[in-house]
Amino acid sequence: MTVVLLCLASGACFGGMTVALRLGLGGGSAAAGALALLVWASALAVAAALPRHDLENSWKFFLMGLLAPGCSQALFTRSVREAGPSRTSVTVGAAPLVAVAIALLFLDEPVRVLLVLGALAIVGGGIALAAERDRPEHVRALALLFAVGATVLIAVRDDLARAFHAHANAEAASAATLVGGLLVSAAWARRAPTRDELRRLAPAGIAFGVSYLCIFEAYFRGRVSVVSPLVATESLWAVLLSALFVRHERVGGRVAVGAVLVVVGGVLIGLGR
Repeated sequence: MTVVLLCLASGACFGGMTVALRLGLGGGSAAAGALALLVWASALAVAAALPRHDLENSWKFFLMGLLAPGCSQALFTRSVREAGPSRTSVTVGAAPLVAVAIALLFLDEPVRVLLVLGALAIVGGGIALAAERDRPEHVRALALLFAVGATVLIAVRDDLARAFHAHANAEAASAATLVGGLLVSAAWARRAPTRDELRRLAPAGIAFGVSYLCIFEAYFRGRVSVVSPLVATESLWAVLLSALFVRHERVGGRVAVGAVLVVVGGVLIGLGR
């Protein structure tokens, strides 16, 4: 039950982060936005890790952070700015499909019927989004490709986090991962975030930091085939919050159906654990 609650908390925070990121970006730079986001998330994770610091065994997670959230957040932020939070989140919600496939192949996790049904539901959610005909004009296919790239990197992070879970404690691992991502974002932005950018991205950054702390605690306790699909409930949170708070997002039927299918897939895989 602890793992399930951690996953749901991570998903809720990640979905909220997606919407807060779009609101905080405004018309500003995606690179600067990603950097400001990771400044807050890293500061929160480092503060949580200080009582149980484990620097000697955290270097693997630091390297992992260069991929995700380093490179993945760059792609994710571009997608949120250009495609909107709801469509980006539904696309990234397919990460469990990639993560579970890798886990089944390389981490010797068991294959069960509900896992397969859950994976099919997640695929159906992706198809519903891809088949959307009435998407706003500003939503381009390239923006969704950014989200697909982020999805693959996030899935790789999920499997690496589980594979290395015995090498450090969860707080130190999440902090090291976020600091690695922070360095990539700093290299991408090539400047420090302004005070205004830090202020606007504070809610997104704090939500992102909490999401990372929860997901690492979950991965240090449960399998990829359980954790990753349950965290994918972030799609539903992002769609609901986008409809409420983001203007011109136009959350249509196919986007809603895609989000529901992703969440159903996550529930099925969680039940199949």
